[in-house]
Amino acid sequence: MTRTWRNDKLPLFIALSANSMANADNINLHAVTWPASRLDQAVEGLAKAAGLLSTSKASALPDIPEAPRGEESLREWMAFVSHHMDIEAVPVESSYPDIEKMLQHAGPSVLPIISGEETGFLLLLKGGSRKLTLIATDRSFRRISLETVRAGLCRELEAPLMDSVDHLLNEAEVPEDRREKARTAILREQLNTAQIQGGWLLRISPAEGLPGQIRHARIPRQFIFLMIAHAVSQLLTLVGWWIMGRGVFQGHFELPWIGAWALVLFTSVFFQLLMGWAQSLISVDAGIICKQRLLYGILQLDPEEIRHQGAGQFLGRVMESEAVESLALGGGFIAVAAGIDFITAAAVMALAPGGGFQAFLLLCWTVLTAWICLGYFRDTREWVETYREMTNRLVERMVGHRTRLAQEDHRHWHDDEDQELDLYLELSETLDRTGIILSTVIPRGWMLVGLLTIVYPFIFAAETAAHMAVGLGGMFLAYQALSSLTNGILSIMSLMIAWDQVGPLFKAASRGKKEKPPSFIPPDVIRHRQEKGWPIVTARDLTFRYRKGGRAILENCSLQIHEGDRLLLEGPSGGGKSTLATLLSGLRAPESGVLQFRGIDQQKMGLRFWRRRMVSAPQFHENHVLTETFAFNLLMGRRWPPMPEDIAEAEAVCRELGLGDLINRMPAGFQQMVGESGWQLSHGERSRLFIARALLQGADLIILDESFAALDPENLLMAMECVLRRARTVLVIAHP
Repeated sequence: MTRTWRNDKLPLFIALSANSMANADNINLHAVTWPASRLDQAVEGLAKAAGLLSTSKASALPDIPEAPRGEESLREWMAFVSHHMDIEAVPVESSYPDIEKMLQHAGPSVLPIISGEETGFLLLLKGGSRKLTLIATDRSFRRISLETVRAGLCRELEAPLMDSVDHLLNEAEVPEDRREKARTAILREQLNTAQIQGGWLLRISPAEGLPGQIRHARIPRQFIFLMIAHAVSQLLTLVGWWIMGRGVFQGHFELPWIGAWALVLFTSVFFQLLMGWAQSLISVDAGIICKQRLLYGILQLDPEEIRHQGAGQFLGRVMESEAVESLALGGGFIAVAAGIDFITAAAVMALAPGGGFQAFLLLCWTVLTAWICLGYFRDTREWVETYREMTNRLVERMVGHRTRLAQEDHRHWHDDEDQELDLYLELSETLDRTGIILSTVIPRGWMLVGLLTIVYPFIFAAETAAHMAVGLGGMFLAYQALSSLTNGILSIMSLMIAWDQVGPLFKAASRGKKEKPPSFIPPDVIRHRQEKGWPIVTARDLTFRYRKGGRAILENCSLQIHEGDRLLLEGPSGGGKSTLATLLSGLRAPESGVLQFRGIDQQKMGLRFWRRRMVSAPQFHENHVLTETFAFNLLMGRRWPPMPEDIAEAEAVCRELGLGDLINRMPAGFQQMVGESGWQLSHGERSRLFIARALLQGADLIILDESFAALDPENLLMAMECVLRRARTVLVIAHP
């Protein structure tokens, strides 16, 4: 397919003419509505305009197929396109009353607009309180009122009610000048629960490198602004000192100079406020990037990478992730500000007699500070490792508290704790001593050394008081710079130590870019192969080892699963049943062999698509009830927030599984908080919740691994009947 966006010689999405940005309230939405046949061009153009897609990346894109019809097909197509563009297309929806708020903050986004039987798309580049910036079909930018766009998106939803609402207004004899407001209020009430959905919010992918994400968030520009504001603030401080010193040495203050000093003071306050504002912007933007990348990186980790870790180690990673965010920002600000302070101090010292010698001493003192900091870093690393080990053991003991009470001899509850505490206290004392030297002795020691360099020329060289004042000013500025430098170095060292825990998560986020992009498989192809009886799963010669060179858990394993199969897989513990389940569900990759879904290779269709088609309920110890609502735990594999029909189906499945009494007992019903700290669920209730969660995803194949082991015969029969009734194809793994 010809890609007209790529071949243009002029950057049409950069140069905005006065005509294209003019007020366009009188322009029909038809001018900015893209047909589905040009949606591939539209998405690429919107990504370019928003700065998400560079020209070099666009030129390397493969040919994108034309967007298909149908909601499910279009969703798969958008996921395919966004993956190839290295961006994220996040589905967005809004309730009818909140549509205006969504439009104000939804750019850049692709929004569907329905007109009769045809579906078009609006390319929202930038939101706004009154005007929205959209990309027209002629590739120009149009400024259109928010109300015009809102009316276009809601027209199909409002149309069935308009006649009855107008009839009601006529019957009530509402004046013409108040009818629009009354009509809006009635529609808002009638459509209060209606959802407007189907659009996508485009944003940079968390898999993008940190430098790219930082540039896209414009953090370097904000940081430069912050440093300029700090430098100007320092300059104003020096000017204020100079004005005050001038009056002191003249023996009197003139009113104009006092006014100038006051002006400098208030201007300095203004720049301090600018610094605080810029720092808050950087903190918010950097915090968003950090959290998005961490969450994305966690989901990219291989299960084997974290399988051996316990709750204490997970808690340590969470704590260190917070530390990385705060230390990176705080330490960076302080360190750069300290550099500016050092330059300012050196400039002031140069104006005083003997300033060169004083600057040389400052350099030597800084080297001494860095040497002490290096020793502090080694002590801190050892202390942190000890602290992490103690935290891990403490959390593990807390998690296993009931087991210890029931089975462990109380005489051994506190073995080795005294030795651990003694080592921890010894390391803490060493660390505190070095910390006191850095935070107290280094800055104040410089005050003593700097004062000696000033007093000697003043006594023996008969320097003037003005010269001494300049030397004192440079000394105090150097003291401030040393204090800032020490705090900045300590923060950066703490960041380096915390990075040992958090770094692997950041690096894991980049794995998504290294994977080969999947091919787009139209749902019509899947549907056709399903009608022709292609097997759901075909596995040939699968081999898997948990570690390279280890014993093969599976070797040359082959099978086929067809539509409607109800299979029972039995075998002894350690025989590879659960390993096979993880391979079929896409949680692990085979060492060799072929996996196909209806004749399509797993690598070609991509793991994301594969995992939606093959749903697994892992063994009890690998499945979890999250500390959220009961509804969330049921529907987390489905769309969220749920529609009323989703809740209705979830309730029906739960009652078929025998969880009706549980739902009736919970005070908040489906909105009851459950999990470790919420509503207490029995072993059997959790097992049936896991089964319901798998059934509600509507997958082609459902794999239940030891899901019935905790059920009594009556509930087992009830649960099995529900599974056989609702699952089209199911594989049950059990012990013989």
